[in-house]
Amino acid sequence: MKIEGKDYRSVWMEGNVVKMIDQPKIPHQFAIYDSQTYEDTAKAIKTMVIRGAPAIGAAACYGMAQGALAGALAKAEDILAKSRPTAYDLFDAIAYFKKNYTTGKDPKAIADAYADASAERCKKIGEFGEPLISNGARVLTHCNAGALACVDWGTALAPMRVARDNGKKIFVWVDETRPRLQGARITAWELVQEGIEHAVIADNSAGYYMERGDVDMVIVGTDRICINGDFANKIGTYEKAVVAKENEIPFYVAAPISTLDRSCKKGKDIPIEERSENEVKFVWGKTPEGERRKVQITPDASPCRNPAFDVTPSKFVTGFITEVGVLDPQGLEKWA
Repeated sequence: MKIEGKDYRSVWMEGNVVKMIDQPKIPHQFAIYDSQTYEDTAKAIKTMVIRGAPAIGAAACYGMAQGALAGALAKAEDILAKSRPTAYDLFDAIAYFKKNYTTGKDPKAIADAYADASAERCKKIGEFGEPLISNGARVLTHCNAGALACVDWGTALAPMRVARDNGKKIFVWVDETRPRLQGARITAWELVQEGIEHAVIADNSAGYYMERGDVDMVIVGTDRICINGDFANKIGTYEKAVVAKENEIPFYVAAPISTLDRSCKKGKDIPIEERSENEVKFVWGKTPEGERRKVQITPDASPCRNPAFDVTPSKFVTGFITEVGVLDPQGLEKWA
């Protein structure tokens, strides 16, 4: 990805240190987070310094490398596996590292290979998804499934980037995505960097634009896909899929095959992470003086609930955009 004209990945490793773009600080500050140990890397995943299923997978693989280099691979696996329960790429990455580490390869080289392959898969997702986007298309997306959610390229945003590169004029509706505002903060920031025309909208207004005929298609990412085509994504995705179906708008899910959980038969089997109520109670923002500040928006006495994901049934999905092509939601068994 290009950031102020320079190429970056969301996560990489230098020596024993895992480097990550510090995502909670975006869009008001660009900073690199240095994770010195596998414990630090697990904490960075849990606190969403790095987020997005493919990016979490790559970070976990680098965390496993740190554990191997420290002679604590089993401990690293245990703490990393508990960091984010819904994102299946995390477990795919841990299994990949363990399988390859037995061959005696250099730990960092194993993690680098995983990250390289992850970036290449997302590039392919962009190439397969691009033909679905017509010139002049108005695309709605939810949360952030761009390069920062992956190692590079993105999932949902990858077809949009390729469409732009191929000369197509597109417009992106960016759901703000409460409570952590990954759309308003991160997706919008990525689109600014890419020079793609867009507008940030309140989550509750997506249906308004769909009913008016201002949305031609929806593309979202996912953290886990079941064999039957049900999938989990950031909270609020389900309602977008229902409204898209009602308005006969194609609804696509972009993800690498590694996000397919072969042990998960249906959506009810997906563990849904519930995060701190403080993510709902408070928001971060920039003051007119340029200071980042955290403010409370709810009454002191009001409790909050904060499921991080919801599950969308396969009947609402037009197709899964993957590195092997656009797949029928009812035909995923062959990839299990």
